[in-house]
Amino acid sequence: MEEKIIAITNEMAEVLNIAQLKKLQEVLVKAFSIEEPERKPTNHEYLRLFLEAKSIEGCSPRTLQYYEVTVQHLFAAVNLPVRKMTTERMREYLSDYQQRRNCSKATIDNIRRNISSFFSWLEEEDHILKSPMRRIHKIKTKKTVKEVISDEDIEKLRDSCTTLRDLAMIDLLYSTGIRVGELVRLNIEDVNFESRECVVFGKGDKERRVYFDAKTKIHLKNYLESRRDTNRALFVSLLAPYNRLAISGVEIRLRKMGRMLNLKSIHPHKFRRTMATRAIDKGMPIEQVQKILGHSQIDTTMQYAIVNQNNVKMSHQKYIA
Repeated sequence: MEEKIIAITNEMAEVLNIAQLKKLQEVLVKAFSIEEPERKPTNHEYLRLFLEAKSIEGCSPRTLQYYEVTVQHLFAAVNLPVRKMTTERMREYLSDYQQRRNCSKATIDNIRRNISSFFSWLEEEDHILKSPMRRIHKIKTKKTVKEVISDEDIEKLRDSCTTLRDLAMIDLLYSTGIRVGELVRLNIEDVNFESRECVVFGKGDKERRVYFDAKTKIHLKNYLESRRDTNRALFVSLLAPYNRLAISGVEIRLRKMGRMLNLKSIHPHKFRRTMATRAIDKGMPIEQVQKILGHSQIDTTMQYAIVNQNNVKMSHQKYIA
């Protein structure tokens, strides 16, 4: 075959210039040469590459695990190579998943978003021509007004604390609005009592400063002075060997305190939502609230702006009624 290609190009050399001859040779080689087909990665290899890329981008281990579990479920249900998965098949999968597991629209939308991220990455990396998730849009979910903790209930929680640790923990959550994961990762050296601020590492290990009030400062100092361990963690268990407090430990403790006081659904994120709502109600610019909460998108922060309707009612009475 190579000899024939050379013969053709030699014969055409009389009528074509060098550039045209090179192009002709490329076309002939491509048309007549039989190449070994390139092996495509398997679905699971594509998933591994995707997770590696997301890890480099700074996704947390928890987020990576969520991506992996979601996509693995898809592979188990849809026995096709990713290049052959269609929009219709994806819609069918999401519909079947919802009916089989009887889950909410919010859960299905989270699954849709994760699968969409996977296929979008495949498209961007030229592994597939077009993502089958492009025409599957955000699933509309019912928006409910989420509750916050009232001033009275905050005081009830403070008064019910039987340990200095729990009092300091509640005050820090309420004063700073940090995530529970950020709370348990704090070390003593991360806290600056002089300036009443501390450095936390949020999602994607993004560093930011948060601030606490004088009451929190006093309670934190009292708690640290009462400790007899050498653990560098800011919050530790109440009993030896005084290990760093885990997320589940904080959640269980707050839930137990809430039940003792007959308060509805007391959990760490509710303190974060309450702080943000209070800040917005008192006139703090939304951009500053976004900075304190560590949100990368202001749309996420805007969810807190519609939590409490009291500020809307007061503004209506002031400007319209």
